[in-house]
Amino acid sequence: MMKITVLDGYAANPGDLSWEPLKEFGELTVYPRTAPDELVEHAKGADAILTNKCNITDEVLAQLPELKYIGELATGYNNIDVEAAHRRGITVTAIPAYSTDSVVQMTFAHILNITNRVEHYAEENRNQRWSFNHDFCYWDTPLTELAGKTLGVVGLGNIGMRVAKVARDFGMDVFAITSKEAVDLPEGIQKTTLEGLLGVADIITLHCPLTKDNYHLFDAEQIAKMKAGAVLINTARGALVDEAAVAAALKDGHLAAYGADVMETEPPHEDNPLLTAPNAYLTPHIAWATKEARERLMETCIRNLKAFAAGKAINKV
Repeated sequence: MMKITVLDGYAANPGDLSWEPLKEFGELTVYPRTAPDELVEHAKGADAILTNKCNITDEVLAQLPELKYIGELATGYNNIDVEAAHRRGITVTAIPAYSTDSVVQMTFAHILNITNRVEHYAEENRNQRWSFNHDFCYWDTPLTELAGKTLGVVGLGNIGMRVAKVARDFGMDVFAITSKEAVDLPEGIQKTTLEGLLGVADIITLHCPLTKDNYHLFDAEQIAKMKAGAVLINTARGALVDEAAVAAALKDGHLAAYGADVMETEPPHEDNPLLTAPNAYLTPHIAWATKEARERLMETCIRNLKAFAAGKAINKV
């Protein structure tokens, strides 16, 4: 029987789901959270560890000689030194496509919040502004129709493709940066380059994994090439953008708004400039966290561990 340790279980399962099925495969220990200085202590002796955000580095792996399996409790796995794990014969798996619908929903929640400002007007009306208005309606923010606007999608994986299709249903023109061949894209989705995207998109939304090659892909230089008054959306990885450059572009008005569910450091430092930048709308990395998505995550986690225990690992990275 394996010794299985969940290092940071609270995020995926704050108590409304069950870890019990994992006990079928061995002795289970669940830590709600693991601080960096607790990581080796919590993981020591485990055959399998499961984690959502703990940084599993080569240095950490060197201190875990019994470790045979790392189960990432997410789709992205940039918190794990996969090459170092492979060198040590450790299997690494992830959870593909469990949160696609939820992340697409959050992407448009951010877009529609910026174009329609529902929460702003709801709050105004809680304060009785409408009740004392001279006219039957009022607005004090720009209200923008999506139909006819151009959406730029960076990355056409499961999430990016669904976002592009929903945008088409809104009547938007869609351009995408993708490794897919142009002839293989659905009708209405046009392949382009980053340079081609920046100057034409009214809204750019990020749906690519974070790699060493696209760190701060949207820095001050690239943001300056975007259309004046454009909107940037990030529900992928915080470090895809230079947050200081985004904040500066919001303050000088070049960017109309930034909607993000991710930050480069999470939780963000209290002096992060985006926290006080105008028209920066930040949600605390919750796009993936609907109960329905987390149920799928747990189901895949169990399947991944069961397959590994049977010697037929699936969803390997």
